[in-house]
Amino acid sequence: MTTIPAPALAHVFDARIDVAAPVEVGVTAAGARRVIAITGGTVSGPDLAGRVLPGGADYQTIAADGLTHLHARYVIEAEDGARIYVENTGLRFGPPEALERLRRGEPVDPGLIYFRTAPRFETAAPHLAWMQTSLFIATGARAPDHVALSVYQIGRASCRERV
Repeated sequence: MTTIPAPALAHVFDARIDVAAPVEVGVTAAGARRVIAITGGTVSGPDLAGRVLPGGADYQTIAADGLTHLHARYVIEAEDGARIYVENTGLRFGPPEALERLRRGEPVDPGLIYFRTAPRFETAAPHLAWMQTSLFIATGARAPDHVALSVYQIGRASCRERV
């Protein structure tokens, strides 16, 4: 049997997503719940550039061990005016002291935190339809006033090749 090769990753864009202070719901049966409003941001990269529109939010559930389940929903407006709905789910985890500093809104070295997401995209723009037919993964870092994401398409050999 032939070995199936590991998929390649192609960098699509970087995003700086500006966020408001968290709204703490409290500890529920599922864990500590909080909602963080998305207030804007920028997107730049080889395959997409534009801005993050205000009005989205990141819905978080934090387990007792600090594992944070992330579920963000927001809209990107490309430079040409096309809009892309983003639904981004993922995980954030790290040493307890680093996670506590993040919760207090303090800067934390991103190398201490495992922050990975799997964004999905929807758009009505035909020239961006390729975003709906591939899988993506992102690495992230949380700062006091924003989230930084680097988004990669899985299984594409180069930035211009569409699969």
